[in-house]
Amino acid sequence: MSTSFTSRTGLLVIASAWLLAGGCNLFLNDQLPATLPDFASATFSDPTRIDNAFFPLTPGRSLTFTADTPDGVERSVVETLAETRVVDGVLCRVVRDRVYLNDVLVEDTRDWYAQDDAGNVWYMGEEVDNYNYDASGVLIDITHEGSWEAGEDVAGRGSTAHPGIIMKASPAAGDQYHQEYYAGEAEDEAEVVATAVSVTLGDRSAYTCLQTRDFTALDSALNEYKYYAPGVGLVLEEDVGGGGRVELTDISGG
Repeated sequence: MSTSFTSRTGLLVIASAWLLAGGCNLFLNDQLPATLPDFASATFSDPTRIDNAFFPLTPGRSLTFTADTPDGVERSVVETLAETRVVDGVLCRVVRDRVYLNDVLVEDTRDWYAQDDAGNVWYMGEEVDNYNYDASGVLIDITHEGSWEAGEDVAGRGSTAHPGIIMKASPAAGDQYHQEYYAGEAEDEAEVVATAVSVTLGDRSAYTCLQTRDFTALDSALNEYKYYAPGVGLVLEEDVGGGGRVELTDISGG
């Protein structure tokens, strides 16, 4: 955008406004949480080869998760694509996550991940399409709440989004870290609860899992345990307070 100034006084006024508005980006970014991983120190020689035992992403593989909700059956299909995308200077693997409620598409997301040379898997952002319907099931519109991209300010909040770690190379009980940080928009965190928890799903498949607790300062109601099996990845989510439960019900491809 090009702007003309008629006096030096006008320039100073505009500059002051910038410091209070767009310039607050600097202020906000100076107050990053201590649990935000140090992305600047990470190196990425082969970032789309994501073979972390608890978060493997093999192109062509698809995981299906199912949950019973008060509104009906929710099904999520998470597919690792051959597609890649450069985010904040790093080549990332694209993962598509489609959520259906009673077989009607309600969300279609493309997530971006990259693995550093130490084996940590970084979460670099997501593009979100939220499908909104009226009471008769007619599509009203598609919105994009929840979208963010490392190094960008996609919501125009005056702050830059920062990548976090979705899975550490060597998780240990007590670890706590941000999975993403975009002030006021995306502030998910995780802590490692245990590293060898027995899990049995509804189909009687059994795993020994890494257990994390995922939560966010933006919504105290979002507080859940996640269980990751070596060589598979996520197999179960459940509310910390009990009730909601999302299970892996199918693995295909890859």
